[in-house]
Amino acid sequence: MGSNINPDPFTTRPEIEGTFGVVASTHWIATAVGMAILEKGGNAFDAGVATAFTLQVVEPHLNGPGGDVPIIVHDVKRGRTEVICGQGPAPARATIAHYRSEGLDMVPGTGLLAACVPGTFESWMMLLRDYGTMRVRDVLEPAISYARDGYPLVERACATIQTVEQLFRKHWPTSAAVYLPNGEVPRPGTLFTNKTLAATYARILSEAESGAGGRDAEIGRARKAWSQGFVAEAIDKFCRSQEVMDVSGSPHRGVLSADDMARWQPTVEAPLTYDYGRYTVCKAGVWSQGPVTLQQLALLKGFALDGLDPTGPEFIHLQIECAKLAFADREKFYGDPKFNEIPIATLLSDTYNDERRKLITDKASLDFIPGSIEGFGGVVKLRRAEGQREAVGALGAGEPTVGRFGEVRGDTVHFDIIDRDGNMVSSTPSGGWLQSSPIIPELGFCLGSRAQMFWLEEGHPAALAPGKRPRTTLSPTMALRDGEPYLAWGSPGGDQQDQWITQFFLRHVHCNLNLQEAIDAPAWHSEHFPISFWPRTARPGVLVVENRVPKATIENLRERGHIVEVGPDWSEGRLTAASRVGPRRRAAANPRGMQGYAAGR
Repeated sequence: MGSNINPDPFTTRPEIEGTFGVVASTHWIATAVGMAILEKGGNAFDAGVATAFTLQVVEPHLNGPGGDVPIIVHDVKRGRTEVICGQGPAPARATIAHYRSEGLDMVPGTGLLAACVPGTFESWMMLLRDYGTMRVRDVLEPAISYARDGYPLVERACATIQTVEQLFRKHWPTSAAVYLPNGEVPRPGTLFTNKTLAATYARILSEAESGAGGRDAEIGRARKAWSQGFVAEAIDKFCRSQEVMDVSGSPHRGVLSADDMARWQPTVEAPLTYDYGRYTVCKAGVWSQGPVTLQQLALLKGFALDGLDPTGPEFIHLQIECAKLAFADREKFYGDPKFNEIPIATLLSDTYNDERRKLITDKASLDFIPGSIEGFGGVVKLRRAEGQREAVGALGAGEPTVGRFGEVRGDTVHFDIIDRDGNMVSSTPSGGWLQSSPIIPELGFCLGSRAQMFWLEEGHPAALAPGKRPRTTLSPTMALRDGEPYLAWGSPGGDQQDQWITQFFLRHVHCNLNLQEAIDAPAWHSEHFPISFWPRTARPGVLVVENRVPKATIENLRERGHIVEVGPDWSEGRLTAASRVGPRRRAAANPRGMQGYAAGR
């Protein structure tokens, strides 16, 4: 009998492996740009900046210059892992009283009132200056070229434009001028351009190179052009002069100003970490939802997961029940630690999680049960969605993430990069989607809508306040193994991000799946807790699974009390991942749905 020389199970694509470097992103053009930077001698951080600017161009329905970004980096020279917070804060005039005076009980999911200070440009320039090696021209030219000369528009971008076509025609003519060329929704594959955006970045580059000095001086002038120059002036003018229709059904002026932009800079901080066996998992702070992954692990470590079937009912049930508890704590406790003391040490402690774990039984919980820590947390008013969640894409509301059957109406991007020296970067840029607010005509891009994550309830840790960061869903991840930097991974997907991120990690660690196998495996998400976006509703007990989950598993989950909804075969999760072990560099990327063009190198 002959031996099987290739016993590995089927995957949708191979796990990429080499020694030079790897780039995994949500668009093949951005991946190619990142690899080109590595091949030109740039490091992972240079490649990350170029990749990010390119993603703004080629995936405008998923991110844009007006958005926000968390970045996790491991710099081998510094010998440490750090987080760059590119989440801009609420403007100085963004008060609860102002929004209430406009007749609002929630921050609208679209329009100008939802805009925070755009955080992406300053953050990428900080990464380039403090960690990178290249000049502004090197990292901006690819994005300028694609915006000026064109790139093939993917089907999902066209579908998103079609969803908001009437909004553009009736209320947002500046967006119609860009995204309805010749007055029509572009067809998939159209060679699409945004020449105004190209001109904006070309002008920033020109101003960066207009004076004396080296690389740092150029980066400083680029940042000044953005936050204190013509970009900030155009944003200020637009917010003051335009009344923009939003999802509330009424037009509103913005409150973001040039002064807000001039006062803000990204910050660098240590990651929050949790030790899970031989792994140390690193996330951004409680100004993001990232710690819910750490809380899930703190609960899950009390269960014997080794050897469980990753598509079996016990594996899925335990992960989902732990997620319900962790996300309930997110709603009650998380917020900007500059404004409120957040009891994160308690939330990650063994004592706290040993008690919380006792709430998990063999049956699905249909209750929303945040923990209790004396002196901390706010009151969460649970808004229940009736039946399936209604689509709000026609008004562009919310971070359009995942619908009942995995339909994606827009989303976010993600990339992971590791270079030959072992430098690592993981980032989830988002916001400023084409459907979030109207195009600023002088700039060719729109503002973000992250302020919709604030509560208009005094006393809550996530309550709106001037200068405060909204609790973003954006959640890149890194992990050390045996004390050595090992893995970078993440996913688009709003509230689903830290569910899919956790599932991937468990499959890799406990089920011995490689990066691509762990991404390809059937996935799921819970809608038990309030979504972070307008209209902030919950569907208690609802568990949405891919049709590839075995039927016997689905029946068992229903017997346990889960309200299981079954989506298409490849409808959950849009992960990318990269790892380093010695000289080896590995990467994998998602094959699903709108991200079917994700590419790993």
